Amino acid sequence: MSQVNRRGAPRPASRPAARPVLRRLVAGAAASVAAVASLSAAPPAASAAPSAGTPVPSARDGGRGDRDHLTVTVRGAGRGVDGTFELYCRPGGGSHPDPDGACGAVERNTLWGRDVFAPVPEGSVCTMQYGGSATARVTGTWAGRPVDATYDRSDGCEIDRWDRLVPLLPGIGSGAGSAQRR
Repeated sequence: MSQVNRRGAPRPASRPAARPVLRRLVAGAAASVAAVASLSAAPPAASAAPSAGTPVPSARDGGRGDRDHLTVTVRGAGRGVDGTFELYCRPGGGSHPDPDGACGAVERNTLWGRDVFAPVPEGSVCTMQYGGSATARVTGTWAGRPVDATYDRSDGCEIDRWDRLVPLLPGIGSGAGSAQRR
């Protein structure tokens, strides 16, 4: 039985010239697989990029004033909590009421491949709870990147996003999520 190509025309029984090309392709593919396998067998310490979940080192003050700096503006959270606060990290300082705790909260949430200040992803399913009228805006520089993020407590996802950054943002309300995390 003879074979036919896509157009229905008879195909030659063998292609002697194609076999060496096929052998080279198979040999090249095998070499590529071996190269990839040897790279994946390298110890994790030899990896150039940190994996997800690995803390990202933040910008250090090299005597040039390039350390992390955030401005936090809080509204509607209550007397003594509302206001605009400056925060510097490593070493902690500024007008923020708890600079070391605030820097620690951001540092704990800074992971490779994730934006600590990212908004709640579009289409997220969130509980319909209201956490109050408090709002916050965080601007500045963190880990060498510009920051301009807004926060509110309009639903469960936004409340969780806020609470992850306590004490950068003030602890509000009652319950485990409002406790200041250190």
